[in-house]
Amino acid sequence: MGFFFGLVCGILFGLAIVVGFVKSENSRSKLRSQLATTIAAFARMTAEDSRKILPSDYYPSWVVFSQRQKLKWLNLHLVKIWPYVNEAGSELIRTSVEPILEQYRPMILSSLKFSRFTLGTVAPQFTGVSIVEDGGDGITMDLEMKWDGNPSIILDIKTRLGVALPVQVKDIGFTGVFRLIFKPLVDEFPCFGAVCYSLREKKDLDFKLKVIGGDISTIPGLYGTIEGMIRDAIEDSITWPVRKVVPILPGDYSDLELKPEGILEVKLVQARNLTNKDIIGKSDPYAKLFIRPLRDRIKTSKIINNDLNPIWNEHFEFVVEDASTQHLVVKVYDDEGVQTSELLGCAQLSLSELQPGKVKDVWLNLVKDLVVQRDNKNRGEVHLELLYCPFGMTNGFTNPFAPNFSMTSLEKVFKIGVNGTEPTETENEFTQKRKEVIVRGVLSATVISAEDLAPADLMGKADPYVVLTMKKSEIRNKTRVVNDSLNPVWNQTFDFVVEDGLHDMLIVEVWDHDTFGKDYMGRCILTLTRVILEGEIKESYQLDGAKSGKLNLHLKWMPQPIYRDS
Repeated sequence: MGFFFGLVCGILFGLAIVVGFVKSENSRSKLRSQLATTIAAFARMTAEDSRKILPSDYYPSWVVFSQRQKLKWLNLHLVKIWPYVNEAGSELIRTSVEPILEQYRPMILSSLKFSRFTLGTVAPQFTGVSIVEDGGDGITMDLEMKWDGNPSIILDIKTRLGVALPVQVKDIGFTGVFRLIFKPLVDEFPCFGAVCYSLREKKDLDFKLKVIGGDISTIPGLYGTIEGMIRDAIEDSITWPVRKVVPILPGDYSDLELKPEGILEVKLVQARNLTNKDIIGKSDPYAKLFIRPLRDRIKTSKIINNDLNPIWNEHFEFVVEDASTQHLVVKVYDDEGVQTSELLGCAQLSLSELQPGKVKDVWLNLVKDLVVQRDNKNRGEVHLELLYCPFGMTNGFTNPFAPNFSMTSLEKVFKIGVNGTEPTETENEFTQKRKEVIVRGVLSATVISAEDLAPADLMGKADPYVVLTMKKSEIRNKTRVVNDSLNPVWNQTFDFVVEDGLHDMLIVEVWDHDTFGKDYMGRCILTLTRVILEGEIKESYQLDGAKSGKLNLHLKWMPQPIYRDS
């Protein structure tokens, strides 16, 4: 009996121990799970979250919640080694910078060399560092730098007129952010294969030019020319997305180099209300456009004489290397003949604002300076049509400016030869007569109505009608006159046979009919790129040159092969 009692007690005790152990393990497991969740939450915390949980009164002074870290330790060591950097790096920088300056050498100069180049005794100061999260197989670091240096830099320049001048570059002050990319990460010392460096942001660059033993102002335009050359060389040779790749370990690092990623098609349409710089007559405007200020990449428009509202209607093409950071720059000048052209105004547009494969029509306000915008004076506007086409675009979009867009069967024969063979010499001679493939078709333009037109007579009314003109062919049509109305309705359609749709434009003018003449009431100028791409558009357009008013139009494009000799 005692045996059975002891056995039952032992079993019950053992079961109690097992149940207790299981319960304890479950509790510990739950605690571990909660701890892991808490740790994971801490890992996701941002600096701002940390400040909310732990106010500044409760953490020691050495705790810094910031992505940007100070670099006093680096600056202390840099001051010590700067004399050696100056001695070793000056000649290296000189030999690498001189060819770059030669690429940007203005036409007024026949030669440009350094006669002296040293970095001076003042070391730059790194004011902060931050790590950029890019999710790749590398590490990207941004270093903020400030340098008020005392380098000794003397340029020996020679003008086309045979004048030789030693020009000193002095009082340099620079503030900017350098980007370092360590990529790819490897398991071999020093743990990365190559390093890329680039000037991520140029916040400020000041310097002075002085002719040794003379006055640089004695040669008109020379100071501005040399200053612009130096700034353009810095901007384009080292500023992001341009980067220099330094291999550390053997390997192929061509994927780190700057590569074209798309084409930007730009149509310079017109400008309005430009500043008049001429005492007699009006300015003679022309424009320069670029993404990178390389001499062979800057596009220049034709000169429109004596006009503050010029119509250019010119198409340009630009290579894009980084649409997320690059800009299109437009500078409008007044042509002064043999003298240096005077800047009327400039503007820029970030390429990140463009939707790939979508035409963007913009008016940009012209300013005096793109960097320091303290001048609010109205300098006019420039009208652009933009189309960004990335390489390998796979959403069914076709670049209308591509040479094989909308070719007729006859043009395809001329382009690739008969039966798909290479063109013969005779065919090549014929092909050379065509500068480009022409997009042909019929433009159907419906003038629907106008709204809120400005009064044109003493009774506060107008008798408006509309004149439509194709710029290249000068084919013209006009609507009927609607009497005594500032909100006329026409609903008239006109068809235009267009032989060069991508380079033509429709000019729509509103006039007030008068017994003894006519009064101008405004206009809108429309390119055909968008309607060619979309097939049909219906929109309201503000009238230029008018106090008020807009025009409602319906445009439709019908591709139509039209055969003619070149």
